[in-house]
Amino acid sequence: MTPQLQQAIKLLQLSALDLEQEIQDRITDNPMLELEEDDSPATAERAPTDRTDAEVDGERADIPEDLPVDSQWDDVYQSLGSAGSVANGAADDWDPDGRTTYEESLADHLMWQLNLTPFSATDHAIATALIDAIDADGMLTADLDELAAAFNSEDPDVGIEEVMMVLHRVQHFDPIGVGARSLSECLSLQLTALAEDTPWRNEALCVVQEHLNLLAAHDYNGLGKILKLDNEALGQVVALIQTLNPRPGSVIGGPPPEYVVPEVMVRKVVKGGTARWVVELNGDAVPRVRLNEQYAALAKDVKSGKDSEYLRDTLAEARWFLKSLASRNETLLKVASKIVEVQRGFLEYGEQAMKPLVLADIAEAVDMHESTISRVTSRKYMHTPRGVFELKYFFSSHVGTSTGGEVSSTAIRALIKKLCGEEDPKKPLSDSKLAAILAEQNIKVARRTVAKYRESMNIPPSNERKRLV
Repeated sequence: MTPQLQQAIKLLQLSALDLEQEIQDRITDNPMLELEEDDSPATAERAPTDRTDAEVDGERADIPEDLPVDSQWDDVYQSLGSAGSVANGAADDWDPDGRTTYEESLADHLMWQLNLTPFSATDHAIATALIDAIDADGMLTADLDELAAAFNSEDPDVGIEEVMMVLHRVQHFDPIGVGARSLSECLSLQLTALAEDTPWRNEALCVVQEHLNLLAAHDYNGLGKILKLDNEALGQVVALIQTLNPRPGSVIGGPPPEYVVPEVMVRKVVKGGTARWVVELNGDAVPRVRLNEQYAALAKDVKSGKDSEYLRDTLAEARWFLKSLASRNETLLKVASKIVEVQRGFLEYGEQAMKPLVLADIAEAVDMHESTISRVTSRKYMHTPRGVFELKYFFSSHVGTSTGGEVSSTAIRALIKKLCGEEDPKKPLSDSKLAAILAEQNIKVARRTVAKYRESMNIPPSNERKRLV
């Protein structure tokens, strides 16, 4: 594999943010490359090209057949030109300082409170050790006996009682519930912090301290008998418990945000009563780069010597880099346009109209290898009227229908989610019942497949979805 081909493949699989860094590195290393100024001449636009219409199975949706897909890109040999008003609007909202915003960690937040709280030197050291042992969810992971023994070896006056006393003080730090050793203690701390006249507070404390297993099993009959409450009153108790946070530490800090830059912009345009889906590259996603014409001319003027060889080599590298960028953009646009053509049902009606699609389908349609399609769709994002999605999102396996058609697994997941969202909370749908409902819509799917799809969406089984109200 030649270095040039290796470079082209590398650029193809880079995300927008990684490509931005790659361009900056190349400009630094190669004097023949420079950033294009904002006032550079407008770039050409490709003439719209109609694509094959996409239709969703009759069971799912009826898509009009007069919605061709247009593909547009700016001069790919200028690499990354402006993609028009849609892309510019996204760029105007981008905050370059957002990437370096400091996020306070839970430990930082607790130490700040510790330093504002009067403690003896020994108790301050114990509190520091406790805070070090609190995980990101706010739960204490240290064994108190071991911690007390460690301090006792240095100071014989320190025992388990003093460590417990310091822990109780830390547990009153913000957020309430932090430093708990169990879920029961975590919820109890939060309930105890409520005003004593809070309705159903005492009953809720009884549940989380003594009968949390029954609550977890949704055994409302058992809880009602123990608390001597009818369903309406028990529902109020459960509702109060549901306002608590089982992971209090999660409200502070957290991992740094993941930035996504959509490289493809998709919008619906209606002109003269005809609607078309327009697919464009987001030229503002990364810096625009071009040849430095002065240095390029210098390479022609210098006839011999090491300087001439250096200039010719750097010029050749710069041109190949720009060509690789153009090829990347053209390939990305071609693949994205075909995806939009196939998945117009999703753009019009949502997940339930998603069509089955695999890499081989797009590879055959655009006459490329599957590995190329895999690289193009990895870490590349598309901005649509329904949100921003990774290109890989539009690919899914299929399930057969009783009429001989096919339904996307994504569409089936959406149906399961919709059915569970609309079910009677007192009588949630079992996996078998869900499979039967899908069968009524001519979708052949086994109960175990329904369970697999349900679990992939983090939807609990029916016994755990049961609610009193």
